[in-house]
Amino acid sequence: MILQYEFMRNALMASLLVSMACGIIGTYVVIKKIVFISGGISHATFGGIGLGYLLGVNPILTAIPFSILSAIGIGVIRKKMRVSEDTAIGVLWSVGMALGIIFIGLSPGYAPDLFSYLFGSILTVPRSDLWMMLALDLTIMLIVVLFYKEFLTISFDEEFSTVVGVPTERLYLLLLCLVALSVVVLIRVVGIILIIALLTIPAAISKQFTHNMKTMMVTSTIIAMILTVAGLFLSYALNLASGATIVIVLGTAFFISSLKSRF
Repeated sequence: MILQYEFMRNALMASLLVSMACGIIGTYVVIKKIVFISGGISHATFGGIGLGYLLGVNPILTAIPFSILSAIGIGVIRKKMRVSEDTAIGVLWSVGMALGIIFIGLSPGYAPDLFSYLFGSILTVPRSDLWMMLALDLTIMLIVVLFYKEFLTISFDEEFSTVVGVPTERLYLLLLCLVALSVVVLIRVVGIILIIALLTIPAAISKQFTHNMKTMMVTSTIIAMILTVAGLFLSYALNLASGATIVIVLGTAFFISSLKSRF
């Protein structure tokens, strides 16, 4: 029984925790069509990972404020500076990655687990990171519960929301901050490079069968749990990279569901 090993139990728990984040926030990402903004935030977060190596602390701790600042930066540049969305994403994407490379270059010694932050390594997630993931998940769920109606409004009609007095700009920035927190939750599982897949594919599958927001969140979370755990065990059985295997399983499920929805 592979669950007799502590690293597999930790990996299984990590799979369930990331599924909650990507199921809830991924729904907003897909409905509001901010997939590439999510990708920009995730890559910009690499600057925070590099800062953690430079300061000699857990890179996840420095990734949290860095990802939130990146999210706010993308939102502010897009809204206030009259710069196109793809330009804002491209600027912060490249600057964040560049800062990460510089910070790592300045840090003493060798960064032994850098590869796991780039491409994921769910089998090496320590228990301390699980508690951090749980805290971030609870924060995300609390904010979504408190602002569910407002997020629902700006997800489908941002212009109308502005007209009726909803503070759309602040809510939009708050939503991007939730995306940023989700990115931090997902980093250790699939890595910065592959985060966009876990944030979008479960919600994209769910969207093919329902358009009710709450139902979509629940369905996306369940789909993410099933497919992430399946990818985890498959990677263990075949001795493959865990993050990449999880994404392949997610992608395969998406294509199968797309074919079924056509018939």
